[in-house]
Amino acid sequence: MGIVSAVKRNHLGLNTFENFIQTDAAINPGNSGGALVDINGNLIGINSAIYSPNGGSLGIGFAIPVSTAKKIMEQIIQNGSVTRGWIGVAVQELTPELAESFKLGNIQGVLISEVMRGSPADKAGIHAGDILTMVDDKQLLTDSSSMLKTISNLPPGKVILFKLLRNQREVVVQVTVGKRPRPKQLEENS
Repeated sequence: MGIVSAVKRNHLGLNTFENFIQTDAAINPGNSGGALVDINGNLIGINSAIYSPNGGSLGIGFAIPVSTAKKIMEQIIQNGSVTRGWIGVAVQELTPELAESFKLGNIQGVLISEVMRGSPADKAGIHAGDILTMVDDKQLLTDSSSMLKTISNLPPGKVILFKLLRNQREVVVQVTVGKRPRPKQLEENS
């Protein structure tokens, strides 16, 4: 038995798409993929990793939420694979210092730090230095994790409006969402 001590844990460096449940329930070696259940036996997550200072089963465990696992399972059943939207940018957090240097006031968004050549973002005219504030007129972006999740949930081929700030002016561009390449393809294209 254990306690769920946090949800929506990201920035752990375990995976590109992180949204873990943090628990102190014991995850024994070889138990990755095992069930994380509540007191009534309801599945709440799939055990994925453990941080243990001594390499044993005692430590901090991380589980994929059942809602995420279900979405992935449904995509695999329906399509034979998981498909995620992609636009081909690298971003960084818009810290208060960066916002001040760009004279943005309290604007929220993410700073586009790099645009891959030939990517959907490049074709749409997005530039490094742009501040991405909104996707599809409804998804306000507050950090890089929300941006990654929002874009990865978009279906490839769909045309989406992106609101940007460029030189303190609002710019709206249409981006045709691409299919996220496999990691090896990403390395070859950079």
